[in-house]
Amino acid sequence: MDLSIVIPLLNEEESLPELHAWIKKVMDAHGFSYEILFIDDGSKDGSWAQIEKLAAADPAVRGIRFRRNYGKSAALNVGFARTRGKVVITMDADLQDSPEEIPELYRKITEEGYHLVSGWKQKRYDPITKTLPTKLFNYATRLMSGIKLHDFNCGLKAYHSDVVKHIEVYGEMHRYIPVIAKWEGYNKIGEQVVQHRARKYGSSKFGWNRFVNGFLDLLSIFFMSRFGKKPMHFFGLLGTLSFILGFGLALYLGIDKLMHVMKGIPAPLVADSPYFYIGLVSMIIGVQLFLAGFLGELISRNSADRNNYSITEETV
Repeated sequence: MDLSIVIPLLNEEESLPELHAWIKKVMDAHGFSYEILFIDDGSKDGSWAQIEKLAAADPAVRGIRFRRNYGKSAALNVGFARTRGKVVITMDADLQDSPEEIPELYRKITEEGYHLVSGWKQKRYDPITKTLPTKLFNYATRLMSGIKLHDFNCGLKAYHSDVVKHIEVYGEMHRYIPVIAKWEGYNKIGEQVVQHRARKYGSSKFGWNRFVNGFLDLLSIFFMSRFGKKPMHFFGLLGTLSFILGFGLALYLGIDKLMHVMKGIPAPLVADSPYFYIGLVSMIIGVQLFLAGFLGELISRNSADRNNYSITEETV
């Protein structure tokens, strides 16, 4: 099978028939063998009824329904596990992503050898309350990940099937799939300018809380990618530096008092100096950070996936 098209959705009843017809038209025009996976993420409208209707009329359509809303990451993760095509396309169900982009995305994966190609909505039709946080988010992600993409959160992406079978998407991590893919060793990540259309039905599911959660998830994935299997390298280093700083201040105060005593000069109380408390707190924090790293190392070394590596080829 050439293509698996994974479409997570939430309350998109009106757009589904039109989206399906549009995808089918493009697929038939290019002679692709394909499947469409609609992942209903706990919709409260008639979305599931529409999916059942489409599946009954078209054997290429498959539907998965969540009992409640789990989020886009969960929908993608379940969809990825069930794909059968050699190239996997993800897109949103709100008709803002154009299926006309799929053939070129497919070509980049199959002919140019990309592991992942992300869409770039260079011209957007979203309000500034959505575009401004998105620009800030993309800048921070580029800075921390080193991946030169303009639009990490674009729903329209293409993957080699091997990529989606070796990554796990959870929480709000769908924004960082290129980062997760790079973490797993899929380094050939490209970008394609894609058409962005104004929303035709329904309303946006974006909220400011998603921007905050997304930034926290970025910090989480940055830490996990660098120190997930070696937490002692992070916490141990910070703890050691903090303890050395505190011990240095305490040593300085002790030597200073000793010098005063040796010279017969009245020495001030060590506890009267603010450096005493800074040094004490630094040593306490240093010990706590070191212990956190030690405990993290114990957990990491005893975890079930401590030696879970991605192997691409083997010669015998």
